[in-house]
Amino acid sequence: MSAITLAAGLTELGLDLPDAVQHKLLAFRDLLLKWNKTYNLTALRDPEQAISHHLLDSLAILPHVGAGPLLDVGSGGGLPGIPLAIARPGLSVGMVDTVQKKASFLQQASIELGLKNVTVHHARVEEMQGQYAQVSSRAFADLGLFVSLTRHLLAPGGRWLAMKGLRPDNEIAALPTDLAVEAIISLTVPGLEAERHLIILKAGS
Repeated sequence: MSAITLAAGLTELGLDLPDAVQHKLLAFRDLLLKWNKTYNLTALRDPEQAISHHLLDSLAILPHVGAGPLLDVGSGGGLPGIPLAIARPGLSVGMVDTVQKKASFLQQASIELGLKNVTVHHARVEEMQGQYAQVSSRAFADLGLFVSLTRHLLAPGGRWLAMKGLRPDNEIAALPTDLAVEAIISLTVPGLEAERHLIILKAGS
């Protein structure tokens, strides 16, 4: 049933992913739920619900992810970082979390799933170094804090990809004036009866 649910959801999102990639996405779902019993990585326990609320929710932003290295901030259970890394093997994905057990899960999942394009950091994001073309987050912090904590990591011309539920108009209005809102995209996630938005930001010149 899970394979059918995932395939139908991907079709609805307009994503054409090979069978091997879909199998790996379900393997990640299984790992997440297995580790969740000990590590409390997600409030979800239902395997079918995890497809819509985790896999498809993460992959809904895939068409808006560019080519350069991506850093996923506050990755927790690996969302959206690991589904994006599975779907795009050529994309370099860094993931950072301050919680040791979550970073341990991300490391183990990357090894077990054979994700050569993933790097895991156990660190505070504001203390990290490096340059990324894209910095993503899913329910990490309000937009202003997200930007201020990660600005030093965004390469010139880079973009922030902030995944949100309700459209965060108040957060957008409070952003520093040197930021440009490139797009506010309403996402429809199959099987998820909730609003989803992707906010794409750029630093002004």
